Amino acid sequence: MNKRILMIALFSLAQSATADEEGLRVKITPTIDSVSVVQGGQVVTISRHQDATNTVNPNYAKTSRDCPPFCIQAMSIAPGVDTIGELEVLEYLRLIGGGDSSILVIDSRTPEWLADGTIPGSVNIPWTSLSPSAGADPFAIADTLEQQFGAVNQEGLWNFSGVKTLVMFCNGPWCGQSSGIIKSLLSLGYPAHKIKWYRGGMQDWESLGLSVSR
Repeated sequence: MNKRILMIALFSLAQSATADEEGLRVKITPTIDSVSVVQGGQVVTISRHQDATNTVNPNYAKTSRDCPPFCIQAMSIAPGVDTIGELEVLEYLRLIGGGDSSILVIDSRTPEWLADGTIPGSVNIPWTSLSPSAGADPFAIADTLEQQFGAVNQEGLWNFSGVKTLVMFCNGPWCGQSSGIIKSLLSLGYPAHKIKWYRGGMQDWESLGLSVSR
């Protein structure tokens, strides 16, 4: 998705904003008030918190977690894997909401983190379920590749030609969960250009006051 396509899509998204949303003072961009996504079969609206005194979730306010394991991640995770920001994530979510089944936005955190909220419209696939080093079962990995990502097993070899675009995120720039799952997928042969990494994750998402679902 190049910048021209993204801007056209975002412009179209802005034009579809409903009248009751036009009065929002804290917008996503000057022309975009909110984005509608599907979560658990229900339409959920993503917008920014309208209370000017609102502060970031304390879970994402810590600055000094032990490293390892909570080490600062590089901006570029691997050649061919695009690092993206919030507007790109929102556009992918909008495409999914419009019926595009070729994209998955994936919260790669382990389940205990989900109670504090996730990005609406995302699905949870813990990084541990796709990492052999974390004890993931090879048969379970194969099931995920085939049933959720669209890979095809041909006589023991993986055909990734028709796989989905995966948008990965976890807790933030200090979190290695999404980068771990990306590295595992690349080692299996998943095409790098079909993986997008939202490095900022929940810390950046929450710091911008964007909606979360629980």
